[in-house]
Amino acid sequence: MQALASWTKGRFHYAWVAIAVTFLIMLITAGTRATPSVMMVPLEHAFGWSRATISLALSINLALFGLMGPFAAAAMLHFGLRRTVLTALTILAAGVALSSLMTHTWQMVLIWGLLVGCMTGATSMTLGATVVSRWFTERRGLAMGILTASSATGQLLFLPLFAAIVERYGWQPVVLIVAAGAALVVPLVYFFLPDRPLDIGTRALGEAADAPVSPIDKTQNPISIAFNALKHASRKRDFWLLFFSFFVCGASTNGYIGTHFIAMCGDYGLSEVKGASMLAAMGVLDLFGTTFSGWMSDRFNNRGLLFMYYGLRGLALIYLPYAFGITYFGLPVFALFYGLDWVATVPPTVRLTNDVFGPKEAPIVFGWIVAGHQLGAAFAAFGAGLLRNSLGTYTIATMISGGLCIIAAVMVLRIHRRVMVPAMA
Repeated sequence: MQALASWTKGRFHYAWVAIAVTFLIMLITAGTRATPSVMMVPLEHAFGWSRATISLALSINLALFGLMGPFAAAAMLHFGLRRTVLTALTILAAGVALSSLMTHTWQMVLIWGLLVGCMTGATSMTLGATVVSRWFTERRGLAMGILTASSATGQLLFLPLFAAIVERYGWQPVVLIVAAGAALVVPLVYFFLPDRPLDIGTRALGEAADAPVSPIDKTQNPISIAFNALKHASRKRDFWLLFFSFFVCGASTNGYIGTHFIAMCGDYGLSEVKGASMLAAMGVLDLFGTTFSGWMSDRFNNRGLLFMYYGLRGLALIYLPYAFGITYFGLPVFALFYGLDWVATVPPTVRLTNDVFGPKEAPIVFGWIVAGHQLGAAFAAFGAGLLRNSLGTYTIATMISGGLCIIAAVMVLRIHRRVMVPAMA
């Protein structure tokens, strides 16, 4: 690690190496979390499990993924970022590999709900926010945009490959491939991802060489750190506005489209591979949309950006049920607008969290906001499954998701607004 740090000196800042390694971690995490969406129909056929039962396991996964965020951020502060991530990746690889032997629904809930949900919570958005906070004092929006794009894009780009493997060989080979991917990242983390810039004798990108160093307080345990941050943040209205808007973000992306889109396409006569390919196209668009969103969040009003993103996403979702009936251009138009906007909300949300709570508390507070994101995802994953079972269609669920986005678009305009105090006469 020290040798690589010496080699990068004078060429580029080591912060970009940290971003590259984190990019790969979040890419593998995204692939892991995408896997159940292509397993849904095969598991129905193989074991006779209902879609509502499978959706229950996925909703637990999504909820725990978010709830682990603040505790993972606190663990990174207390035990160290590298040690926390190495532990999570090792357990994740072992658990996913073991799931190739499952034959009962409780095993699906235990592994893909409980274990995968908890471990991926330590290797996704909260990890990205922590790395960006520690390694960047400038270009934070761009860095977070790149990492966020890796998360969503990886989740979507893996889907066509996984769907093709499932179609030809069944679902078991897919989980073994995912487990191998998680195991391969472990040595990269060990050798190339230090806890902090000072560990390799450098400073964060854009930080002055004589800037004071904040001491690391290891007297508190991670649970206390996480709950103290929540206690402080929950007293501010901005926290709840960020929390609810991210709840809607999760409900309208990972929870609904990420979980049910392939199955929804099947209702309209499209194969799993075609549905996965459409999601992959959205992933490519998201790579550009979210990276560009990060660049814009360093330059423009982040409330205005969030208003635009949630509004456009809501309109795209309201249009979706009609898109299946339009030949040639229906779904591509949806994919274009929705794909560019998939998780473009993350960089402005991270930036606003930093502005409101400061760089020290922001990663842990953002972990709680991510919990809101994943609670929304769990709500949508399970709720959409129930509505599909009851009504035989996803149309009502789609309209609800779109409507929530419109509400969120209005609410975000009140985040971090300065109250104008009237001048004294």
